[in-house]
Amino acid sequence: MFLPISDSNPLKIISFQYVTVTLIVINTAIFLYYHHGPGTEAEQNALFSYGVIPAALFNHQELAASLVRMPDQFTLLTYQFFHAGWLHLISNMAFLWVFGDNVEDSMGHWRFALFYIGCGVLAGVAHAVAGPESPAPLIGASGSVAGVLAAYMVLHPKQQVWVLFFLRIPFRLPALWAIGAWIAFQFFSLAAIEQDAKEAVAWWAHIGGFAAGFPLLFLLAPNSLRRTREMREQDADI
Repeated sequence: MFLPISDSNPLKIISFQYVTVTLIVINTAIFLYYHHGPGTEAEQNALFSYGVIPAALFNHQELAASLVRMPDQFTLLTYQFFHAGWLHLISNMAFLWVFGDNVEDSMGHWRFALFYIGCGVLAGVAHAVAGPESPAPLIGASGSVAGVLAAYMVLHPKQQVWVLFFLRIPFRLPALWAIGAWIAFQFFSLAAIEQDAKEAVAWWAHIGGFAAGFPLLFLLAPNSLRRTREMREQDADI
């Protein structure tokens, strides 16, 4: 629907968004290695080995022995770092770049890392629960990034964000509106798809990660909202 370009929201507490940049580097490196390295078959095998397969997670199906590289539960972590194509990768990393730094600034480095991974895990669980017999692998950072969007919406709802609608039309609007439109689109897309669980449940990862962002924000960084408000008040007094 849209791609974020930038916001005018400088860092206030941390000197640099080390976790955000590290996550972008890891995601990009893994994509480049499998997409341009060992070949198409190896890439497809990796998606089944490291992606979340609900049928395998809930013991409805067993993977071929050659594809099993870890307990199925661990794929709730690894799936977050694999992407299906350039657009998938660029879209997720753009959202993480624009919104992740300020959430990391409010939480601190290690709390943000736990928050990001936790949102991704819960997004994978939501996906699997919605379609427990699906044999298709879930991959991508969308669920983790959705949690970051939820936190940004709470912490910086009035912050102006530049976005590209339909990848063509630049527009500037408050984060609350942009992110609200994003989550509304997820529900609309879910409702628009025919009731075939194998096709429809991928949207649940986005919705699940977004929903997870709210409780995890206050669980892992209960003082982040107060600090953010104090910084806004200080800026207003200058």
